Amino acid sequence: MRIVVTSDKKTVAQDDSLHSITIPEDIEREKISGVFSSQSLNKVGTGTTVRKAIQKSYWFAEEAAPDEQGRGIMVQPLNNNNIPSGPKERYSLSEFLGKFNPELEYYQAEVFPRIQEMNSTLKRAEQQREQGALYSAQFEYEATLSFDEQNVRANFGLGLTYMERGESEKAADIFERVVDLDAAFAPEHKHLFNEFGINLRKSKLTDQAVEYYSRALEISKNDENLYYNIARAYYEQGDKDACLHNLHTALRLKPGHKEANKFLKYINKEG
Repeated sequence: MRIVVTSDKKTVAQDDSLHSITIPEDIEREKISGVFSSQSLNKVGTGTTVRKAIQKSYWFAEEAAPDEQGRGIMVQPLNNNNIPSGPKERYSLSEFLGKFNPELEYYQAEVFPRIQEMNSTLKRAEQQREQGALYSAQFEYEATLSFDEQNVRANFGLGLTYMERGESEKAADIFERVVDLDAAFAPEHKHLFNEFGINLRKSKLTDQAVEYYSRALEISKNDENLYYNIARAYYEQGDKDACLHNLHTALRLKPGHKEANKFLKYINKEG
């Protein structure tokens, strides 16, 4: 028998064999979500002092949408501040149940309070930026990043804050961090992603804008808006050929793209 930990702190008992039983459609099933641990046996010391020690690691797990292989669980490590951070790895349900054990008390005592504290700090940062209090926003974004330096919203927000203050060099430093975060290009961050890219271009950081959109195209190769935006960046770099190539690609993907058609007419009038 295993305990499945859920994000609302409910628990349900789940027998190891449940994954092989067909559950009627009218039965509502709790999704797996919470903190789990894994153990590994490692050698410690050298020579005659070598010994074996069990190392325990903590992870945040959340059930993903099922795929062709069935139910899957996304697992993400906890950082030193007990915040879920870093790349996620998908496990099948049977793999997950065989490797990880629930840690409800650890979640309640150590993880949930830290996540709440970080989210409150991030919310203050976004409110301050929205109100134009850019130095206060910087302070709160930096405080958020002290919990998790890979927090996508905080990195985007801090970069945008620098650009809005006209501090292009500091914004460029944040760009170097953002462009290496795969999570920055995930659909849930699309609004911030677009705002960040547009502001790179408007801040005359056109080299960074081209690299930024090129990185995004590695992940999403059929997004007409990405091709349109990189075309704009190439145009401001003075690379008309690259601009037109990407503009035509955007229009091939979506012939009715209003902004791309308007931009193409503008370029053609220039000769």
